[in-house]
Amino acid sequence: MNIGQLARQAGVPIDTVRYYERQHLLPTAARSAGGYRIFGEQDLRRLRFIRRAKALGFSLEEIAELLALSDRHAQDMGSVRDTARARLADIEQRMAELQRMQAALSQLVDACPGHGALEQCPILAALTEDNA
Repeated sequence: MNIGQLARQAGVPIDTVRYYERQHLLPTAARSAGGYRIFGEQDLRRLRFIRRAKALGFSLEEIAELLALSDRHAQDMGSVRDTARARLADIEQRMAELQRMQAALSQLVDACPGHGALEQCPILAALTEDNA
């Protein structure tokens, strides 16, 4: 299949395919006599793997590690689990930070009457305080 067909079937833009190829997440494609990239089913599976891993929050570096691990079929799955566990811990930390931010912003919104002079605004006052 050509690059457009691959991109369409994987649900990604063509530029993404080229980018992943440059980042060595996808192997360099074979070329037709006319110079067009030729991709196979293995490339499609790999591209879908990358897309799904990105959706789970894995970085491109982590995806490269996961791909390298998946290419070594005889290796123990512990390395994959460790990588996923690290990603999960990062997500949990970011969620906790977002919850703290939500609580703080919610308090500020609740404290603001929504009318009156700006110098009375508790949101602006909190943002300009020096004791951050």
